[in-house]
Amino acid sequence: MRSIWRTLDRETLSGIAAVCLAVGVIGVSYGTTAVAAGFPVWLPVLLGTVVLAGGAEFLFIGIVAAGGSPIAATLAGLLVNARHLPYGLSVPDVVGTGWRRLIGVHVMNDEAVAMALAESAPDRRRAVYWACGLGVLLAWPGGAALGALIGTVVPDTSVFGLDAVFPAVLLALVVPALRDRTTFGAVCVGTAVAVLSAPFLPAGLPVLLALSGVLFAAIALGRTARDVHGPTSNGHGVVTDSFGAHGRRTASDDRLSATDASGATGDSVHDAGTVPDNTARESCDCGPGESR
Repeated sequence: MRSIWRTLDRETLSGIAAVCLAVGVIGVSYGTTAVAAGFPVWLPVLLGTVVLAGGAEFLFIGIVAAGGSPIAATLAGLLVNARHLPYGLSVPDVVGTGWRRLIGVHVMNDEAVAMALAESAPDRRRAVYWACGLGVLLAWPGGAALGALIGTVVPDTSVFGLDAVFPAVLLALVVPALRDRTTFGAVCVGTAVAVLSAPFLPAGLPVLLALSGVLFAAIALGRTARDVHGPTSNGHGVVTDSFGAHGRRTASDDRLSATDASGATGDSVHDAGTVPDNTARESCDCGPGESR
């Protein structure tokens, strides 16, 4: 824990604190919503600690409050939380090892992953992830507890616009990354897919389909890599440059090159060897006793 505070500067810690504050405010809205829907005070606090996934918890409370089955609400929450699969693939080096990995995976959330990916140094990425993840682990159920307690006084927190704080914070974290053309293109593709599919699919599925933007980014990065590295070979003589009519260098081409090289070397040796032969013939033209 001490290494986290030594690794992070004051500006980064201030950003993490702002994120946790925003999460706490949304937790207040979540707690009041749950109590206003008739749930006991302890339920949003328990879900906030054990599940630690705001979107899934809001969906669970909404479905059950509307008369839906708790099993259906749980499955819907799992569907929404399926986005954690690519999260885990994007930050496998920060969640720790051994028993720490269990805690690292539990505190995985949108804010922690977004802030960790914004760092390039591995030590800072790990420190940011843990600081933000543990901060959210405290702020989210704490806000839910506070909201549950004041839920009877202010049953409808939407009049204060608290529900807009959470997406505003995520947007502030994402905007700097949109300067990259590939990232911007992936975001546009994912957003278009989610918006177009939202009227026809149940909640949660459009978000998963938005991951199609990752496919766009992979294709774009692959093209960029080929442009940077230029002609490559697959180990069988096939290259992207032009060797022959179809860009294929064969073994006969290699033998021909070797023959040309050896022929040129032999001609040079032969030319060099004619000089002493002519000298010898000229020496033979001399009569007895004559010398040149």
